[in-house]
Amino acid sequence: MPKTGAPRAHAQAPPAPKNGLDAFFQISARGSTVAREIRGGLATFFTMAYIVVLNPLIIGTVPDGTGAFLGGGRAPDLAMVAAATALVAGVMTILMGVVSNFPLALATGLGLNAFLAFSVASVKGMTWADAMGLVVLEGLVITFLVLTGFRKAVFAAVPASLKTAISVGIGLFVAIIGFVDGGFVRKSASGPMGELGIGGFLKGWPLLVFVLGLAAIILMMVRKIRGAILYGIIGATVLAVVVEALAKVGGQTDATGKLVNPSGWSLNVPTLPKRVVDTPDFGLLGHFNLFGSFGRLGVIAALLLVFTLLLADFFDTMGTMVAIGAEAGLLDEDGNPYNSQKILLVDSIAAAAGGAGSVSSNTSYIESASGVGEGARTGLASVVTGVLFLFATFLAPLVSVVPFEAATPALVVVGFLMMQQVRGIDWEDLEIAIPAFLTIVLMPFTYSITVGIGAGFVAYVAIKVVCGKASRIHWLLWVIAALFILYFGIDPIKTVLGVS
Repeated sequence: MPKTGAPRAHAQAPPAPKNGLDAFFQISARGSTVAREIRGGLATFFTMAYIVVLNPLIIGTVPDGTGAFLGGGRAPDLAMVAAATALVAGVMTILMGVVSNFPLALATGLGLNAFLAFSVASVKGMTWADAMGLVVLEGLVITFLVLTGFRKAVFAAVPASLKTAISVGIGLFVAIIGFVDGGFVRKSASGPMGELGIGGFLKGWPLLVFVLGLAAIILMMVRKIRGAILYGIIGATVLAVVVEALAKVGGQTDATGKLVNPSGWSLNVPTLPKRVVDTPDFGLLGHFNLFGSFGRLGVIAALLLVFTLLLADFFDTMGTMVAIGAEAGLLDEDGNPYNSQKILLVDSIAAAAGGAGSVSSNTSYIESASGVGEGARTGLASVVTGVLFLFATFLAPLVSVVPFEAATPALVVVGFLMMQQVRGIDWEDLEIAIPAFLTIVLMPFTYSITVGIGAGFVAYVAIKVVCGKASRIHWLLWVIAALFILYFGIDPIKTVLGVS
């Protein structure tokens, strides 16, 4: 399949649409079929359905500055957080598919939710409603930047090689997420770097499930079997359920979160639930205080928090939509995704919607690449994924059956597919090669897409200045580099200003 430029189907006169659905989503015109779009939507859902379980564990188990948990109670209500997480993800993913006709799914952003839980809501005196109010504000600001064209102008100003580096870096980032979440790579007990499995060895049934799932997907791909990623996830999940039923492996942690079984399942224990359908509780919706944090933290501290959230959302989505567009062959001659303005608008609205739904900022997910790998080329795949998220509000017990070890092999394979774009970077030109290198390596090494992008931009501007080519730098890149320097220096700035 083409990696850059227009889809192959656009090189000649597109075929006539078969029906209204085909015409609306341009399915035939983009060289796809309804079956491929459905399969792609399913694959994307299964690779990111973990967020319905993981988000409650991150934001639902941390008390705010008053000692209350999300929802206002004195004890966690993970089911309520899970229901709201799935609902907002479903609605915003459907909106993305219908408005932008792009195979991109959205859900609560990992990293942003942890930042919100541990660095915002837990500040003394802060409430979860205050913290979610900051997210809504950030979403409104970034939506304004999209509507004025500023966000798209920034995106267009980025050199093509840096955009490619962003895609490659995200590929490595996705691969390391897959290896770590699957337990194949873990932090070494004897040093800061990772090691293979447990103590340098592959131990435990869950790791076997991961390895077999990864091997199955790879073998099906080299045999050119369509649906390899989705079939691999489903097959590995079935195997995991059987293994747990026979071996009684159990989870890695106990009820308090303490590690008691290193060779156990890392998140979900794959057992069939007692109840497949449950009535969702959407009581979290609308629990936010728009300006509450300003009174509790002060204007400067609140604005700095909004700025931090803004930058993370601003550039994470840029990288994600380029990566997905490149894999799907949905980039124009300048390396920009089709309908990029609409993509950015929906993504910005999703940030505010996540705060309004009390589940943290929603953002575009790189796991959408799993669906693209299955042939998804239109927004119909996003609609399918979104509908599945809505069903997940009722089927949360069933969604929790899929363990990390069964889903994450797909991320490793997607990382490989995205890594292939590295050949598009001119490694002989050090002025672009060094910023590209920093962008690529810092994403997986720091576990942050934003850090990688920021380091690349700052290095690009600095190198051009040193080489006497400052006049060739787009003025927006000066602004971006300055903002990233401010972003990286948030803590020293807060210290100078006397803000805790």
